[in-house]
Amino acid sequence: MAIPTNIKTLLSGNVVEWARIEFKETWDAEASLKTVCAFANDLDNWGGGYIVIGVEESDGQPVYPLKGVAADKIDAYQKSILAKCKLLRPAYMPIVEVVDYESKKFIVLWCPGGDNRPYSSPKTMAKNNKERIHYIRKASSTVEPSDDEEKDLFNLANRVPFDDRVNHQAEMSDLNITLIQNYLKEVKSSLYEKSKTGDFIEVCSDMNIISNLPEYTKPKNVGLMFFSMEPDKFFPYTQIDVVQFPDGLGGNDIIEQTFKGPIHQQLRDALQYIRNTIITEKVVKHPDRAEADRFFNYPFAAVEEALSNAVYHRAYDEREPIEVRVEKDRIEIVSFPGPDRSVTIEGLKNYRVSNRRYRNRRIGDFLKELHLTEGRNTGFKKILDALEANGSPKPEFETDETRSYFISRLFIHEGFVELSHEEPKRSQKGAEKEPKKETERKQVILELLAENPTMTQRKLMEELGLSRKQIQKDIKELQEEGILGREGSNRNGRWIVKEGEN
Repeated sequence: MAIPTNIKTLLSGNVVEWARIEFKETWDAEASLKTVCAFANDLDNWGGGYIVIGVEESDGQPVYPLKGVAADKIDAYQKSILAKCKLLRPAYMPIVEVVDYESKKFIVLWCPGGDNRPYSSPKTMAKNNKERIHYIRKASSTVEPSDDEEKDLFNLANRVPFDDRVNHQAEMSDLNITLIQNYLKEVKSSLYEKSKTGDFIEVCSDMNIISNLPEYTKPKNVGLMFFSMEPDKFFPYTQIDVVQFPDGLGGNDIIEQTFKGPIHQQLRDALQYIRNTIITEKVVKHPDRAEADRFFNYPFAAVEEALSNAVYHRAYDEREPIEVRVEKDRIEIVSFPGPDRSVTIEGLKNYRVSNRRYRNRRIGDFLKELHLTEGRNTGFKKILDALEANGSPKPEFETDETRSYFISRLFIHEGFVELSHEEPKRSQKGAEKEPKKETERKQVILELLAENPTMTQRKLMEELGLSRKQIQKDIKELQEEGILGREGSNRNGRWIVKEGEN
């Protein structure tokens, strides 16, 4: 079997974070088995990790010149790896590949997060040792877990992330070999040559995008998201909607563009559309100096990072698209649900985010291989740096207490603000009574529906500047409380605000 990336990429540290790679000059059975165990446990859903044998390390990074593994030791090391990994409980075997690089040989162990966590390893290789430990990774070290960490590990035992689950409704024919080959060629994987002549199922198995029990071979969700022509067939509303409001939220003109297909392709297409139709550069010349000021309404790097993060972190089992709302003075990128609870609302306001858990570990790995997203917790810094370099206002990041949504809000450069400094057009009622709290928001919805019983949910979104999810949630709760009723069909019906409740 081959690893899904190449050794040059691993040694650069640009795609796979250093914390997910351990370099070993030689095969050390006791130490390395503990690391295999820790990567398999994958407590923080990083996607496991890699052990590269034949590389001396200093502070977690490779030391050059690379030493490699002597040719006469390769076979003995492989046999030892196979024998020692059988000591893990439950059964777990990393993917092992011997690779040639710079005229030397190396052994790479790919240890993806296992489905049967938690895994344990012997504490020592002594014959009389009976103690077993559930090792975990902390930063770039393999350690014994604390009591709380061990509890977390056991809680993960029956919880496989959605992107790594088998899709029982799909068939192998739903995976497109051309898309797979294009990906492998782009990331320069050693699997590319094999994909042109080798067995299709074996290639998919090497990429860990299928579950290949001998009697039951099915694609995993992550495989369908990247390598199916129509992912929305399996994950409805897996799309990016770019919605422009040229005259503000209260205007009559709305320009909508929807991007579908493999998630990395829809991300690239949406970004290209935004670059071509929304991003604008302004050049301001000055009579007293030769240099002109150049700036953009929105720096593309900030938009790219914010939208890539939305694709990375959204929940693909929720039937909600990612929405990019382009108003006169801002871009809002809305995705569902919100971040992990380890990300605090206060931290979002201060741009200090340390996410402990990643929702889509496999999606993140593929996006990083394609250089479409950054490493752990670096996205916010990239957005802030791009805005600062362009002279743009600071962004806003928003979620609610229940983490039901997430909004990245980028504001237009002041050089593009109209001289009149008018606010974006919106209805007078929406402007005067823009709801800050849930109760106030519901009250405004009731007032609007009492005045105009045929008002649509989309019109409510435009009036109040809220997302579809927020409007649907409020209306559902008002109906459950018996305050709001509906008469007739969704298309031609009318709202009924109960007498005395408004």
